[in-house]
Amino acid sequence: MVISQSPITDNGAVVVNTSGRPNAAHRPVPLGAVRFTDEFLAPRLRINHDVTIPSQFAHLEDTNRLRNFQRAAGDVEAPFEGIYFNDSDVYKWMEAAAWSLATEPDAALQAMLDDALQEVKDAQDSDGYLNTYFTFERAAERYSNLRDMHELYCAGHLLQAAVAHHRATGSSAFLQVAIRLADHLWDTFGPGKQPGAPGHEEVEMALVELFRDTGDDRYLRLADSFLSNRGLKPPLVGGSPYHQDHLPFRELNHVTGHAVRALYLTCGAADVVAETGEAALLNALEAQWSNFHAKRQYVTGGAGARYEGEAFGDDYELPNDRAYAETCAAIASVMWNWRMLALDGDARFADDLETALYNGVLSGLSLDGQAYFYQNPLADRGHHRRQPWFGCACCPPNIARLLASLPGYLASTSEDGVWIHLYAANESRVSLSDGNSATVTVQTEYPWDGEVTLTLAPEQPAPFVLHLRIPAWCADASVRVNGEPVEAHPTPGDYFPLRRTWKTGDTVTLTLPMPVTLLAAHPHTANTGRVTLRRGPLVYCIEAADHPGVDVWDLQLPASAEWATEARPDLLGGVTVLKTTGILCDLQGWDDALYRPAHTPPAQTRETPLTAIPYYAWANRDPGPMQVWIPLA
Repeated sequence: MVISQSPITDNGAVVVNTSGRPNAAHRPVPLGAVRFTDEFLAPRLRINHDVTIPSQFAHLEDTNRLRNFQRAAGDVEAPFEGIYFNDSDVYKWMEAAAWSLATEPDAALQAMLDDALQEVKDAQDSDGYLNTYFTFERAAERYSNLRDMHELYCAGHLLQAAVAHHRATGSSAFLQVAIRLADHLWDTFGPGKQPGAPGHEEVEMALVELFRDTGDDRYLRLADSFLSNRGLKPPLVGGSPYHQDHLPFRELNHVTGHAVRALYLTCGAADVVAETGEAALLNALEAQWSNFHAKRQYVTGGAGARYEGEAFGDDYELPNDRAYAETCAAIASVMWNWRMLALDGDARFADDLETALYNGVLSGLSLDGQAYFYQNPLADRGHHRRQPWFGCACCPPNIARLLASLPGYLASTSEDGVWIHLYAANESRVSLSDGNSATVTVQTEYPWDGEVTLTLAPEQPAPFVLHLRIPAWCADASVRVNGEPVEAHPTPGDYFPLRRTWKTGDTVTLTLPMPVTLLAAHPHTANTGRVTLRRGPLVYCIEAADHPGVDVWDLQLPASAEWATEARPDLLGGVTVLKTTGILCDLQGWDDALYRPAHTPPAQTRETPLTAIPYYAWANRDPGPMQVWIPLA
């Protein structure tokens, strides 16, 4: 059986249920079967399609990333330009373009993708090898430094882009390039050949996806081999926690080292579990997820505390203004949680996915779709601003490919019915296990409002279960079917099952109250005495632009503050802001002092209006201080 963990597939594949939970095997709803109609995510997909992806193609051309492929093909005489892993930026862009075309055909974008694909095809060696850095004068260095030189990482992104292209377009042109490269990898690193593991993980999940598209189990076996080759004695890739190579993966009970690499590795391991059902791998994943969620994850869903090594820190090491929280790491968290959700059917993974998506990922892209954060701090003095591109440009095409694939994350089907994971206004065509199909139309203003109405239209009356995710942040959800209240009380952080024979025109109304919640951090973090604000899935911050003449780092919050919400369609692309009365501290007496006796009389204070905006929207106006964690008065 071909098993799929990808959020976007049209091959009718399923995910193995290794947990023993009933009805937890999920079939993702095909990307082309989902049409967004909401006013929050749909505009972001539109900007991604119309602005972000085309502008990134121009950056790929201007920085000669595409010319590197022409050079490798012998079409131009020029030196390799850029960082040795620049090929991966091209492949991520190609994946983004493919997913975007799956939902919206576009002749101009198709032409860009076709041009890039031709450059890639022409650059491939006769033996299947493809890496533009290791051509001509560097050909003898191939696979001589797997730890540092990212050959397998680049190969992985090519494989994922090719699978996306195949699923989105039906064409096998790119897939054939990927198969030739994967066969080359098998011939090089397969049984009895060169032992290896990538210094930058990624190829593991890519090989599993290629296995799912082709049915060739060599690719699955190679993915498992790369996974199993970590932590050996002597080590293959340095033996350090930075590379997740100090222990065998199956013995690793915490996330460590380079955050993006670590989370890509967990994605690959989850994919292998989905195919093999291996208990030891699943146990390691559960232990690592628990450590990440409880001790090493930012409230925004961000991952990676340290600039040094772009790495996780120790437990509870979560600095605010020095947070690294790379955009790519939040994207990897979304990908890992999706895989864990499909394995386990447990809503805690959907909660974590949503937090990372709405906060840690969306903050990485400007509202106009043309500038990016690499790091996503939780406090700033006004110096950190998004950039139109980077020399190391891993984040821009990564966020583009995630946004393009977003329709595939909304819902899935199982043997017993339909699961709704994320709430956004859309129309989805879902296939049921009995061969019937149904259209599910969702109307909502989520994440600004928690009222969600689903209208079902099966081809014919059909008995199935509609599983509605009840977010963990919602303590008082309620459900009505065809206007009649459902007596059972939904449990926060779980799926609420509605079992009945559904007919066309049936409606389900889910009400998710969204009070403003003050969140406290574990006492071992640096945020003792501070709180952050959450409403629904969104984490909020305070920013200078809303507080003229006030340094928001001097603002404090009364624990008894009363909150008002205000819809501002004119602000930051349309947001709901939170308003209350805060306390402004007068720092008189501190001008020439860094420390003073604790018994010194407290600074004078006065009341002042306080306005909070969604964290994802900060740094889109004039520069100035920002804070997520606000001191309590």
